[in-house]
Amino acid sequence: MKIEYLIVLLVCFIVPFALSFSKNLDFYKYPFRLVLSLGIPFILFIAWDIIAAERGHWSFNPDYTIGIKIANLPIEEILFFLIIPFCAVFSWECVKYFTRGKK
Repeated sequence: MKIEYLIVLLVCFIVPFALSFSKNLDFYKYPFRLVLSLGIPFILFIAWDIIAAERGHWSFNPDYTIGIKIANLPIEEILFFLIIPFCAVFSWECVKYFTRGKK
């Protein structure tokens, strides 16, 4: 199935994105920090991915991607480096919220 990778990413993204707008979380309180925490790893890992794929260290099975490529990377791989860090930051903010004042 060509959309498996994309489906997994969307399932990972839907709930954290919907809940990230909760007023109880400080998720969007500091947008510059959010952009940095998503942007820096994105740039580094996309560069690494491009180099590794060009050198043949790894490849992407076309049976599991939709075929759209940017810089010779499947769009799903590019989205991975945005969605998974987004989910990690969201998880961190949830942990901070639920442990607030518990010392």
